Amino acid sequence: MKFVGESYNKVDAEALSKGNPLFTDDIKIDNMLHAKILWSPLPHAIIKEIDTSEAEKLKGVKCILTYKNTPRIKFTTAGQGYPEPSPYDTSVFNKKVRYVGDRVAAVAGESLEVVEKALSLIKVEYEELPAVFDPEEALMGKVVIHDEPDSTGIDDPEHNLITHIEATAGDIEKAFKEADIVVESSFQTQYSHHTPIEPHITITYMDEYDRLVVRTSTQVPFHIRRMVSIITGMPESRIRVIKPRIGGGFGVKQELILEDIAALMTLRTNRPVRIEFNRREEFISSRTRHPMKIDIKIGAKRDGRFTAIQMKALSNTGAYGTHAKTVLFNVGSKTLPLYNKVSAVRFTGDVVYTNLPVGGAYRGYGATQGYAALESTVDIVAERLGIDPIEIRKINHIKENETSPIFEALGEGKKGVQQVVKSCKLPWCIEKGAEAIGWKEKYGKHNGRGVGMAILMQGSGIPLIDMGAATIRMNDDGTFMLLVGATDIGTGSDTILAQIAGETMGVSPERIYVYSSDTDLTPFDVGAYASSTTYVSGSAVKRAAENMKKAILKEAGKLMEIESDKLRIENDRVVANDNSKSMTLNELGKVITYTKNQKQLEASASFVGSESPPPFAAHFVEVEVNRDTGFVKVVKYVAAIDCGTPINPELVKGQTIGAIANGIGYALFEEYRFNKRGKMTNADLLNYNIMSAADMPDIEVFIAESYEPTGPFGAKSIAEVNINGPTPAIANAIRDAVGISLHRSPFTPERVLRALKGIER
Repeated sequence: MKFVGESYNKVDAEALSKGNPLFTDDIKIDNMLHAKILWSPLPHAIIKEIDTSEAEKLKGVKCILTYKNTPRIKFTTAGQGYPEPSPYDTSVFNKKVRYVGDRVAAVAGESLEVVEKALSLIKVEYEELPAVFDPEEALMGKVVIHDEPDSTGIDDPEHNLITHIEATAGDIEKAFKEADIVVESSFQTQYSHHTPIEPHITITYMDEYDRLVVRTSTQVPFHIRRMVSIITGMPESRIRVIKPRIGGGFGVKQELILEDIAALMTLRTNRPVRIEFNRREEFISSRTRHPMKIDIKIGAKRDGRFTAIQMKALSNTGAYGTHAKTVLFNVGSKTLPLYNKVSAVRFTGDVVYTNLPVGGAYRGYGATQGYAALESTVDIVAERLGIDPIEIRKINHIKENETSPIFEALGEGKKGVQQVVKSCKLPWCIEKGAEAIGWKEKYGKHNGRGVGMAILMQGSGIPLIDMGAATIRMNDDGTFMLLVGATDIGTGSDTILAQIAGETMGVSPERIYVYSSDTDLTPFDVGAYASSTTYVSGSAVKRAAENMKKAILKEAGKLMEIESDKLRIENDRVVANDNSKSMTLNELGKVITYTKNQKQLEASASFVGSESPPPFAAHFVEVEVNRDTGFVKVVKYVAAIDCGTPINPELVKGQTIGAIANGIGYALFEEYRFNKRGKMTNADLLNYNIMSAADMPDIEVFIAESYEPTGPFGAKSIAEVNINGPTPAIANAIRDAVGISLHRSPFTPERVLRALKGIER
């Protein structure tokens, strides 16, 4: 291949380095209003009365929204395919508030100063209700959070239970009886946030034809259009959603957060409206990773073979159920197939409302929590049996041409599809990672330095659900426009899709200009989530490019009087196979546009995957634990990965390193802290710590030679899988360093010290 497998610079790299206008906020619109939201100070309350009269009198105030003057329409804010599997439990504003940070009112005015003054003048009388912050307590039903009759998709609202899942393959009781040892473990994960550099921001306005334009920082423009249509009552055809360059998403922008408020305000004032979160609002009132408690039970023979695995998850979705079901399904569906040699496997799960901030989509999407528990427990089993952690994984992990009943039993929010793994270089990944970290020399010393590891898999889109489409148009100068609905959120997908198109047509990617994610101009795509872009959108681009190549050769054949199957495209020219004739793409473009056989060459295609080929990874980490302070230092991190064919190796490495950095922060220090009334107390970047350049360890990434036959040029996903490794790998390395088992993340110095003293597990 000529272009695939090469590390082309990102197509937006030069513009970003120059600081060119690219982002949502990089436009100036005359007559624009500014908007902000009034948030609930209470975790659970009824709004007895809300008085906006004084705020309305303030000069410069143009619109105030509350539950009294906004539509009582139930929807979900989750940016998912229709019909969404998340419960419809949300309205624009509600008479009942359910967490500290819930919406109470919104104001639009001529300036932010006027708006903030108006917010302070709104008088709200609350009837405070009992609140519940613990999911196990919430299941008792003493406090009912969603008692409204018009919410749908909640299995048992009286016990705050959105859904209960049970999936079993094989005779689980018999399989545990056949085991020589049974290990049970429990692991708890915490509230954490995506912390993109760019917070949520939306600008809305009416165009010259009185159509609503929503310019917004989103991963899911087509889903946003559908949801805004439901809320405003406007037909989708009269709504245009534009996704500019995104300053980070990681799942938090797979959601309707501000677009509904801005849209309603523009429709009521007929003026442009701008609304943006500050950092505190981003932490509290956007979305978080679902905190969970996960119980694991593994049965094993003395030779290391697993006989049974049982996983039970309790997920805290917070005050609303966005992504609640699908994240819970993924806790089991993305983890349990990894160990497919067992006689039986069972997954059970509950997802529960509490009066805390709202969980949502976050890179890893449930698999992160599942692997934290599963891979930590696998090491405990290995220790009990006296087997090296690497060897026990080699014995039990899934391999090429194998399947697992969990693929079909558990999908994403519903049953999955049967799949056979067609590409798996996990054995190579394990060997390469072990060699790079120095496993044989370092493991088992218990001298304050330790090594740990974890193996991982994920998926590539949601089979039979995720759809992407692409259109390629040839310009009159022989260059091309690639129109895609796929959403580049900093991942480099625009670059990768240009490489796929170029490789397919035989055209250098520099001649392909990518325009993505404008619901008026680009074809449909579900958006950037579920590790779908390279596999799903890339397959659509490849199909469209194949159609365009046929069209080019057909038209060139007519002009050159040569049959199209005797032509090829090479070095941006159409060339006869016998090299007797050739013409440049520029010449071809000019001729068919202006003189002979005049037409516009354009080709479109779409793709829906029938399966979701998993990428694989083996992670290895070396840590140093200070016994006096409890501080854990990550010294070195190694990731050996199987993503099929790497379309752009440097972008693959960038995605891997970014995910690892995110995962290390999650493992060691990222955590929401709450007071007794459910208010987050560290909602700023001074007190909520994320990884910085100074915290980064030495990271090595190795890419396996692999080929996924169902993917474009053999590619599958890489964006999510690597965030799942740091928590269990670091937990296992800490055990190797100082002999303690940690069962709750993050592994702060306080928790490590307590475990060393035998106070905390």
